[in-house]
Amino acid sequence: MNLEPEIAQVGPYEWEVEEGDLVMWCRCGRSGTQPICDGSHAGTGISPMGWRAPGTGTVFLCGCKQTANPPLCDGRHNDL
Repeated sequence: MNLEPEIAQVGPYEWEVEEGDLVMWCRCGRSGTQPICDGSHAGTGISPMGWRAPGTGTVFLCGCKQTANPPLCDGRHNDL
């Protein structure tokens, strides 16, 4: 079954990363540990996205699941 992602939050999640961290970004919007996958995607046909932080600092992970630059927010939530 392929379902559409749910909007987890209209706006990004501010997230601290260290260079080399592997972030398993929730793409389905159903995770209870947003923006990180908790396995809630089972049966949706949507898998999480692994992303490795290129540097240390603050990133803004997409909460609306509509970004064209996953997993990073690109402001598309402003059009929802």
